[in-house]
Amino acid sequence: MAGGPGRPAGRPPSVPRRRHAITVAAHIGTLHQEPFAVVPWGRSARSRRHTMSVLFVTGTGTEIGKTVTTAAIAAAALARGRSVAVLKPAQTGVTAHETGDAAEVERLAGPVTTLELARFPDPLAPATAALRAGLPPVLPQDIAEAAAKLAASHDLVLVEGAGGLLVRFDADGHTLADAARLAKAPVLVVAQAGLGTLNATALTALALRSYGLDSPGVVIGSWPAAPDLAARCNLTDLPDAAGAPLLGLIPEHSGALAPDDFRAAAPGWLAPTLGGSDAFRIPS
Repeated sequence: MAGGPGRPAGRPPSVPRRRHAITVAAHIGTLHQEPFAVVPWGRSARSRRHTMSVLFVTGTGTEIGKTVTTAAIAAAALARGRSVAVLKPAQTGVTAHETGDAAEVERLAGPVTTLELARFPDPLAPATAALRAGLPPVLPQDIAEAAAKLAASHDLVLVEGAGGLLVRFDADGHTLADAARLAKAPVLVVAQAGLGTLNATALTALALRSYGLDSPGVVIGSWPAAPDLAARCNLTDLPDAAGAPLLGLIPEHSGALAPDDFRAAAPGWLAPTLGGSDAFRIPS
C-alpha cells in the first residue's frame, strides 16, 4: 500500500521534522519522553507515570459511527472508574459555535476531558478544509504530542480521526496513520455492517500493516435492528477481512438515546478487550 500519491509502494511516508510556525494549543506541551505500553482497555493503568493507554479510532469511511463508537468506549471506561480524554485532531464541517464530535462524546459518555487541535468550517478532508480556511493544518507531531500530554494524566486517551485512515491532514499527504505511528498507538477500525464493508475493511487493514500499526479489532458502528443477509454474513467474514477480531456492535440510532440510557447500555455493546461486558456476544 502506498503511503500517499507519488510515494513508492510499500513504504509509509516519512514525517518531516518541521513544525507549525504557530503553536496549535499552548497547553499541549512536548511529547512524553518515557517509553510506554498500551494497557488492556478493561484494566486500570498500573502506573500513569510509566504506562500510557492511547487508542486511535478510525473508520472505513465517513458517517459510519466513529463518534458513537468512541463515546461507547469512553462510557465503558468511565463505568470502570477510569479517567478518559478524547482528542479530536481536526474537526471539520462545523463552525466555531456548533457542537463538534468531542463534545458529542462528552454528552453521551459523561465527564471526559476533550481537546480539539483545529476546527475548519467546510465539511471536507482536513487538508482541504484547512487550505480553504486559510489556517495551518494539523501535523502528525501535533497529534502525537497532544495524545502523550493527555495520557500523562488520564488512564485512557481516545483519538478520533476524520473520515478514513488515509484522509490527508496536510498538503504533504500525512494522515492519521502517521500520527498513530509516532504515538506508537494501536488503531481501532469502525466499519459498516452491510454490503461493501469487507473490501473497505480489508483495504484499511492493509494500510495499517503497511505503516506497521497494530489494531485490536473492528467495531460495527451502526448495527441494524433487522440485519439483512449481507450484514449477518459479515459477522463471520469481517474478522477475516480485517485480520483482527470483531469487538463491538453499536446498535443503530444509539446516538439518539438519552445519555443515562447510553451509558448504561454501552458496556454491553463492546467486548471486554475494549472495556465492555463479559456478557458481550456476537449474534449467531
